[in-house]
Amino acid sequence: QVQLVESGGGSVQAGGSLRLSCAASGRTFSNYNMGWFRQAPGKEREFVAAISSSDGSTVYANSVKGRFTISRDNAKNTVTLQMNSLKPEDTAIYYCAANQFFWGTYFRPGDMDYWGKGTLVTVSS
Repeated sequence: QVQLVESGGGSVQAGGSLRLSCAASGRTFSNYNMGWFRQAPGKEREFVAAISSSDGSTVYANSVKGRFTISRDNAKNTVTLQMNSLKPEDTAIYYCAANQFFWGTYFRPGDMDYWGKGTLVTVSS
């Protein structure tokens, strides 16, 4: 089992920045590909970004490319999502997720094995 706990959510005005963190425990963190998803009210959970366990490769959803940056610190068992130039449409609950074996150019929620409980991000116009 992998336990994931997100932090760093909050409220910000459009154009602002937030930094989300996810702390992992339970298994060898460096063995897991890590990702961020989000779910807005009334919408399905969608992929935001992912970072690989092997070489730190990253992939992003088109909607956040150039504004969000995912990174990981294997020594601290954490993955971070730096969010800049936030827009009202970025408002959602953001979830940290992990999987051990799947890597691709896009991730579905079903591709992930473990989930955090989420942290709320609200962007006002």
